[in-house]
Amino acid sequence: MQRKRTTLLAATGAIGLAAAALAIIAPPALAHPGNGNGHGHGHGHDRKCDIEAPGTLGGDLGAHDPGLFAPCNEGDPWYVFATGWGPLGEGNVTIRSSTDDGATWNYVDTVWDTKPQWLKDTVPGVDNLWAPEIYFDDDQDRYYLYYSASTFGQQRSVIGLATNTTLDPADDDYEWVDEGQVWESNPGDPFNAIDPTILEADGKHYMAYGSWWQGIYMLELDWPSGKAANGATPVHIAGRGGAGIEAPVLTEHRGYYYLFTSWDVCCAGADSTYNIRVGRSTSPTGPFVDANGVPLTEGGGTLVLGAHGDYVATGGQSISNGLMAYHSYHEDGHFDLGIEAITWSRGWPVLDGV
Repeated sequence: MQRKRTTLLAATGAIGLAAAALAIIAPPALAHPGNGNGHGHGHGHDRKCDIEAPGTLGGDLGAHDPGLFAPCNEGDPWYVFATGWGPLGEGNVTIRSSTDDGATWNYVDTVWDTKPQWLKDTVPGVDNLWAPEIYFDDDQDRYYLYYSASTFGQQRSVIGLATNTTLDPADDDYEWVDEGQVWESNPGDPFNAIDPTILEADGKHYMAYGSWWQGIYMLELDWPSGKAANGATPVHIAGRGGAGIEAPVLTEHRGYYYLFTSWDVCCAGADSTYNIRVGRSTSPTGPFVDANGVPLTEGGGTLVLGAHGDYVATGGQSISNGLMAYHSYHEDGHFDLGIEAITWSRGWPVLDGV
C-alpha cells in the first residue's frame, strides 16, 4: 500500500522533519553520522475491545516513534504521540489526532511549550524528546505519558513522566503535569534508559525500556505514582550482544506475553534497516523465546515486519487495543505512520504492512 504523507509544517520541509529522528543512541563505538543506531518507541496495552484498522492513512503522517491511543468508543478521537522536533515546543513530544477512526491525521500541538528545567539540568544539551508511551489507567481515570530524554550517541539518559486527566485540548481540565524522573542511565550501565513501554499484568505494572548496549530491561513500577518501585532491580529480558535492539513493546494474547522489539538501524532515511521482531513468554517478566525457541537474551527474535512495498524499513512500534502503530522509511528517504491490526497464526503475531 502506498501511504500518503504531508509534511509536519509546510514551511519546514521534509529535511527538517527528518530531524525528528534524532534518536540515535548507540554506544559511541557504534554510532556514526547518518546511522540511526537508536531510538524507538515503546508501548503495550492489553486489548480491551475490538477495533478495526483504519486502512489507507492520510493527512500528517510524519510521526516518528508513534505512541498510539485508539479508544474503544467509535467516533472518539484517536491520538498519536511522537518524537519531538526542535522548532516545535523546544522539541517536546508532538501530538496528532484523528476524528475519523484513525484514517486522517492532523498535527495538534506539543505536550509543553518549553521543557521542564530539571530535564535541561539532568541531561545537558537535550534537544528533542523521544519515543513517547501513552497509557490510560481506568481506575485512576488518568493518562500517563512516558518519554525519553537523551542526546546523540550518549548514555546519560532519563525516562520522564507527565500525566493528564484528558487528551482533549479543548477541555478545561487539559493540563500535562510534570511528574519528574522515572529512571535513568549513566555511562557504564548495561542499558540506555530510553524507549519506555508499560504493561499491566497480575495486578502489577512493569516498564520495559532500552536501546543497544546490552539491550532491553524490565523494571517493576510503583502504582499509581508510575515511578520505579522502591528497591526495584532491572531484569535483562532481551539482547543481541551489543548489536541493534531497542523500542520494546509488551502485550498479552491468550495466556502469552509478547515482547516486540526493533532491530538494526533506524533514522538513516533510505539506508535504514529497521525491522520488528518478537518473542513470547508465559510470564510477563520472561524468559522470552522466539518461534524457534531461541531466548531473546541470546539474540533470538522472530521477524514480524521489515521492508515491505516501497518501504525499506519499519520499527518504532506501539500497541493499542490490538492495533500496532509504527513508522516506515520509504525508499525515497522519508518516513510515514502506519497502523494495522495484529493478526495471529498458531500463537504468533502477523503483520503485512498494509
